[in-house]
Amino acid sequence: MRMAFPMTTASAQRLVAAGFGGVAVAFLLAGCVNTRTTTTSLADTSSSSKGAEIVTESDESSRQRRARLRMELASGYFEQGQTTVALDEIKQALAADPNNADAYNLRGLVYMRLEDAGLAEDSFRRAIAINPRDPNVRHNYGWLLCQQNRYGDATQQFTEALAVPSYTDHAKTLMTQGVCQLRAGQRAEAERSLMKAYEIDAGNPVVGFNLASLLAQREEWSRAQFYIRRVNNSPSASAETLWLGIKIERRLNNREAVAQLGGQLQRRFPQSREAIAYERGNFND
Repeated sequence: MRMAFPMTTASAQRLVAAGFGGVAVAFLLAGCVNTRTTTTSLADTSSSSKGAEIVTESDESSRQRRARLRMELASGYFEQGQTTVALDEIKQALAADPNNADAYNLRGLVYMRLEDAGLAEDSFRRAIAINPRDPNVRHNYGWLLCQQNRYGDATQQFTEALAVPSYTDHAKTLMTQGVCQLRAGQRAEAERSLMKAYEIDAGNPVVGFNLASLLAQREEWSRAQFYIRRVNNSPSASAETLWLGIKIERRLNNREAVAQLGGQLQRRFPQSREAIAYERGNFND
């Protein structure tokens, strides 16, 4: 069973609200874990095309089964924000099955949330040593490296994730790679990554917001307008996305659109920094 942490509307708003200035689009850029116990010999699901059997419940030993159940609990606690409880379940999963790559992957995510980069990196490295072809681990490790400004190493991990034929979350990794490239000041590369992500998942507000921000910085106002309007016309609109939309529409001299977005900003987010700046006419804020 695959446990991924979905981007709910509320989560998307928190991500988008991180803004282009910091570009660090928060924690959900990482966060995929497979709770099915794996082994080194069955590390790559694409190997099934070469004759290897897919692991099912009947193949599990009693220790692997206990580890899997602990991992299912750990994933649920982690998703609910009960980080230390999740960590305790992970420890018990590893006690039952020390070669559980997924447990080390989730352990890395836990330590990222706890802002312990050293233990997070150790966890991802252990997971990769057990299962080198797991794209989720590569993705998560890449995001950790990006947060440490180790951009070349991060790119290598994203590339490894995207190279796995069975990987189905390309849009998320391309989005995260694009955000990382923005952090690194690699704007042309970031645009390519984000555009590829947009082609796969046009409804993702984080991709749309970052594309609009990048294009606005280059003063490509009409192109930026296209992407930010899609975000602001969706349930994922936030104070940050509305404020960017206001700035873009103002540059295009669309007074009616500015007034409409401004009204929405004041009505929905009256105490936000953006709403206060709008009331004061501080459009450079």
